[in-house]
Amino acid sequence: MSMVEILNTHDFMELALQEAEAAGKRGEVPIGAVLTSSVGKILARSGNRVEEYADPTAHAEMLVLREVARQRNEPRLPDCDLYVTLEPCAMCAGAISLARLRRVYFAAYDPKGGAVEHGARYFGQPTCHHKPEVISGIEEQRAGYLLKNFFNEKR
Repeated sequence: MSMVEILNTHDFMELALQEAEAAGKRGEVPIGAVLTSSVGKILARSGNRVEEYADPTAHAEMLVLREVARQRNEPRLPDCDLYVTLEPCAMCAGAISLARLRRVYFAAYDPKGGAVEHGARYFGQPTCHHKPEVISGIEEQRAGYLLKNFFNEKR
């Protein structure tokens, strides 16, 4: 991909899916995330590292948020967009809100642990300080397939 080529939503989700695949190969739940600037510059990318770091908060979303906040020395990232392969959980939704992200794009829905369109529906709560724009279902089948295969192999 050349530097002049414009990346689009599917390109960024493809990168998140690559991170998810790499996480799965490391024995992590295959979830990946990419954080971009509002003009499409990739700022950070990661997959889950919960097992590797022995850290229950080392979700892909948390890792990219921490990295960019650290790089900028700024806890709020209002000019950033998050691409993640699974609907964020309550912890990640809370961090997304606190970071004041502009948009969240996610692939697969998570009826059990998701907190954006399922469960707590964090961004719809009166205690939520910031609600990003949410676009869901991008590459849903591929992300779901990665997760389903991972857990089928574990059984």
